[in-house]
Amino acid sequence: MLGLPARVAGFIPERCWPACYYGPVTAAAPVPVLSAHEITQRYGETTVLHGVSLDVARGEVVAVTGPSGSGKSTLLHLLGGLGQPSSGAIFWEGRRVDQLSIEARARLRVRALGLVFQHHYLLPDLSVLGNLLVPGLILGEDLTERAEALLTQVGLGGRGAAYPDVLSGGERQRLAVARALMARPAALLADEPTGSLDRANADRVARLMINLAREYGSGVLLVTHDETLAALADRQIHLLDGRTARPQTAQALTTAP
Repeated sequence: MLGLPARVAGFIPERCWPACYYGPVTAAAPVPVLSAHEITQRYGETTVLHGVSLDVARGEVVAVTGPSGSGKSTLLHLLGGLGQPSSGAIFWEGRRVDQLSIEARARLRVRALGLVFQHHYLLPDLSVLGNLLVPGLILGEDLTERAEALLTQVGLGGRGAAYPDVLSGGERQRLAVARALMARPAALLADEPTGSLDRANADRVARLMINLAREYGSGVLLVTHDETLAALADRQIHLLDGRTARPQTAQALTTAP
């Protein structure tokens, strides 16, 4: 019974040690794909975020809601490494990134995160397929087969040679979602991804984005004013004046009076 105090060694069967003495050995909890710890953001004398903390697990969908000016987009941009918080820490798959240089964050972002915005930001001089291949060019990988399969999944099969200007608004946003998922990122960040679409296209893009992300095992953090889109999430976090209200589960939200 090496390592046990003499006063207890005689009372613990050897076959039970070390669990009986130290407790059962349990597996470590999975590392969140995205984490924020006490994030505060100031612009001059104005504080936009006040100590915001959150985690997003692999395959989990989290919606950040709140009125305009509550700090939602600021939070998402900081989590995406597009800015540096005044204080606090940001982690991608357990690695702290807020202290890295802009260049170092950009290199990590290609594989760690996919970004979707209200505007599609497609490259007009590249074809549909060419837009999807941009992440592969950055990574130095030929992702043509993956891109063609993904085009079929988002309903754009056979449209690879077309250019963004001939696509509808919904088709452009579906292409933007596909591009964000090309590198199979650990997390997908979406800022009002359906804000410029009509109801039918918004629903199609939202469900497509969430289903594909879950299929690939990506966590999703989405900022939205759209209650229908927020209701698709596993959890909702409400921001008000730069502070988080109590998180709610999707079930609680749908059963609340």
